[in-house]
Parts: sequence; structure tokens; C-alpha cells
Amino acid sequence: MTEQEVFAKISGLIQDHFQTPEDKITNDLNFKKDLDADSIDIVEFVLELEDTFGAEIPDEDAENIVTVGDAVSYVMAHQTK
Repeated sequence: MTEQEVFAKISGLIQDHFQTPEDKITNDLNFKKDLDADSIDIVEFVLELEDTFGAEIPDEDAENIVTVGDAVSYVMAHQTK
């Protein structure tokens, strides 16, 4: 999966989960600061990432996913071939 494809899937998840317009979603978008996501929102989003990409994200790794770019980078680094 290319980085653009991963970004598009993550963007779709954010649009659904946070009711955010597609044109507002960039790699710099911060889940807590820009989307007012609380810890429950973050956990739910990480679970959606796991379901979508078929990979388990350990809690200590999930804590480092702060922006959309972080999520894309994590998925790119951990996707199964």
C-alpha cells in the first residue's frame, strides 16, 4: 500500500469518526489540539486503525500517534507485506 493510499484510508476514518471535512485533513492535523479528541476518542480511533489495517498497535506506540502524519508513518512502517 502506498503512502497516499494509507493517507486516504486514514483520512476517511477521520472524516467518519470526527466528522471532519476532507479538506481540513493534513499530515499536520493534531488529534488532540485540532480535533479536540479526548483519550477515549484516541483509543477508539486506534482500534479503527487496527481493524482497517489488520495490525495491532501497542499502547506505548499509540501514545506516539499525535498527528495524522504520525498515523500514516506508523502504518507504513508496520504494514504486513
